[in-house]
Amino acid sequence: MHKALIASLMLATPALATGIEIEVAGEASGTIKIDLLEDVAPGHVERIKALAESGAYDGVVFHRVIEGFMAQTGDVEHGKLGGDMRRAGTGGSDQPDLAAEFSDVPFDRGVVGMARAQNPDSANSQFFIMFQEGYFLNGQYTVVGRVTEGLDVLDAIKLGAGPNGAVIGEPDVMQKVTVTD
Repeated sequence: MHKALIASLMLATPALATGIEIEVAGEASGTIKIDLLEDVAPGHVERIKALAESGAYDGVVFHRVIEGFMAQTGDVEHGKLGGDMRRAGTGGSDQPDLAAEFSDVPFDRGVVGMARAQNPDSANSQFFIMFQEGYFLNGQYTVVGRVTEGLDVLDAIKLGAGPNGAVIGEPDVMQKVTVTD
């Protein structure tokens, strides 16, 4: 009887999984849905949610895209479409940097990680999405989520051709980033 009651309560309670939906425009067009991993990186997930809810990510470009590796975005300071794209990737938000929340979640295809400088505790607003596995990043960068829909959109994002994967010309953009439950 006790097990049946617990099972029925679990079935009646909706799963509380937070995510984001990224509307991508440019060479790629469509939506990328990401499940955020609050249990793995609660501080980083809270930052992404706050920036998305405030609209800070809207209009931010994919400034660094390396074929077979990853697509990076999220520079809310210097990465807005129409700004000086030479500075894209050098900024963050007006919030303090985050302490690393490393985990044993591997960097598989579709995994979302937080970008940072050399200091492990320097992640702020930028993140990247893996095109394919990159296990050399395991334990070195904070995993914040994984793509649940839209890998085809990810694969269509304009590739970088400049130094270190910098996108030349008109980069693809996160038109709108919405928090979902």
